[in-house]
Amino acid sequence: MTYRIKVILAGASALIALVAAGPSHADATLSFLIDNNPDTVAAAEALVAAYEKIAPDVTIEIEQRPGGGEGDNIVKTRLATGEMSDVFLYNSGSLMQALKPAQTLADLSDLSSQAKVDESFKAVVGADGKLYGVPFGTAMAGGILYNRKIYQDLGLPVPKTWTEFMGNNEKVKAAGKAAVAQTYRDTWTSQLFVLADYYNLHAAVPNFADDYTGNKAKYATTPAAMKGFERLKEVYDAGLMNEDFGAASYDDGLRMVATGEAAHYPMLTFAVGALKQNYPENLNDVGFFAQPGDDAAKNGLTVWMPPALYIPLASPNAEEARKFVDFAGGVEGCKIMVETNTAQGPSLVDGCTLPADVPPAVKDMLPYFETKGMTTPALEFVSPIKGPALEQITVEVGSGIRQPAEAAALYDDDVRKQAKQLGLPNW
Repeated sequence: MTYRIKVILAGASALIALVAAGPSHADATLSFLIDNNPDTVAAAEALVAAYEKIAPDVTIEIEQRPGGGEGDNIVKTRLATGEMSDVFLYNSGSLMQALKPAQTLADLSDLSSQAKVDESFKAVVGADGKLYGVPFGTAMAGGILYNRKIYQDLGLPVPKTWTEFMGNNEKVKAAGKAAVAQTYRDTWTSQLFVLADYYNLHAAVPNFADDYTGNKAKYATTPAAMKGFERLKEVYDAGLMNEDFGAASYDDGLRMVATGEAAHYPMLTFAVGALKQNYPENLNDVGFFAQPGDDAAKNGLTVWMPPALYIPLASPNAEEARKFVDFAGGVEGCKIMVETNTAQGPSLVDGCTLPADVPPAVKDMLPYFETKGMTTPALEFVSPIKGPALEQITVEVGSGIRQPAEAAALYDDDVRKQAKQLGLPNW
């Protein structure tokens, strides 16, 4: 059985290019929309190949879309116009809530695979007592990928405070390397210093998520929330970044930290999958640590749930789509993704165990999960609000164009608009 890959071209809402195709005599054909990250593509292809072996009457066409805000717009537009693929991959948490799932997504609560899915994941794909998605991959974390060889050569300790981190950066800069890789061509990558700082924000202001959701707390008026923007600007002001930060891509950032062109890359640990796909010879040279805060005794990790597979209500092939999604969200599907991209964090499917030889970046994050109180979910998983303009705002701060206080106020206004669209009370 064959599968086809189609790519949605940036800036062309209706233009689709056929990259690979073959003749098919399948009884059923499903379309499957994913983002274009290399690790996502590899996992999706592996899932499709495995499923078509056990369901030879089904052909699955894989479509790729851009990431970030552009990809968000494609998903929302296609859902709104009834043109969404039979199965699609998208964020869990607040961004899923913004899709208005009760109006646009099929209820997947009764899939057999849901029985083995961790309750922490169900909480971020659920609404009004229904489950709308199944996990695509393992849990992950946001923080700093670092080059272990540079750390060894310069005798640098893994930092637990922001002051220690900036001290390491100055030593890297003095050694003639980029201390912090930034990749603003892919605007979504600019958000990490703000988003991965949430553990530190939560430690300082435990009620922030509830107050933020209830319109009682703002980034611009909460000093601990402002620090993510301030740290982004501090790195820029210190001249620690690669010279081409405005034009560099996500893959450039991975290459830099993997090969030692840069010492650090703020990123989610799902990047471990892309490192395995594109830089396998350097995979063991990359480590990971949580974004440092002000107090070494309160060093901890901001955790992300994986994205999910969803089925739109408008799918004409819902029955076949449910079978594929049930397979992908179960133990076998989880194992396929782990084998393809390696683990990127703890498994969320009971029975899908991690291999013993996980990469160093994953080993580095596991101790946080093993100690109570050292992890907290990212804000987008404990609040339904995430303003869509954050990635553009953080690019401006990280490029020295906008000051942190102004950026925080601008993001607060973006959040206000999002909360009103969601119909939240007190807004």
